[in-house]
Amino acid sequence: MKRLTRDEMAKRVAQDIPEGAYVNLGIGVPTLVANHLAADKEIFLHSENGLLGMRPAPAAGEEDDELINAGKQHVTLLNGGAFFHHSDSFAMMRGGHLDYCVLGAFQVSVNGDLANWHTGAPDAIPAVGGAMDLAIGAKQVFVMMEHLTKQGESKIVEQCWYPVTGVNCVDRIYTDLAVIDVTRDGLVVREIFSDIDFETLQKLTGVPLKDGTKLPAGTDTQTAAAAARAA
Repeated sequence: MKRLTRDEMAKRVAQDIPEGAYVNLGIGVPTLVANHLAADKEIFLHSENGLLGMRPAPAAGEEDDELINAGKQHVTLLNGGAFFHHSDSFAMMRGGHLDYCVLGAFQVSVNGDLANWHTGAPDAIPAVGGAMDLAIGAKQVFVMMEHLTKQGESKIVEQCWYPVTGVNCVDRIYTDLAVIDVTRDGLVVREIFSDIDFETLQKLTGVPLKDGTKLPAGTDTQTAAAAARAA
């Protein structure tokens, strides 16, 4: 079964981030998205440790230890980019000033609940960090993750059993097999990347899916999370 690499997943996510957007890329795999943003698009990347106007990693030998993202990775800065206090950064996140955030996940439920900070393992991260603030503060929440665990179980579940980061907050899920929207009418598959068909994807996922790969133009695609925020 063909699967996208993490880099290919990041490239696909980058295609959906529009001109002029203010975006936070979560720690880990989501940071790869920065490497695939079109150079001719003006997109402002935010990092929760206090950066706005962040760009991809510098060339080898050009690292600046004063310029790192929240994952302690070296980054570069746009002309006119800014760095500021941690509390100001969180005010941007909590105040609804970010258009998009891209987060990793251990699980996403059918109604858009997100679990991405703790699995109960002894060496797991001890606290939720800024993910909770991003999950409820960003206008659109994208999740980027493998479709299945190493044991072959779906990460898209009826109900999260790991500790929840945010409730009814995920708008779109990007996996190595498909793009899936969390809508008011359930999970809708927008694209399938693999050589599998919809029925096989449904079987692998284990929760009800709707085939939206052939939706007519003009179909209402507002996600459940976006509708809840607008209410």
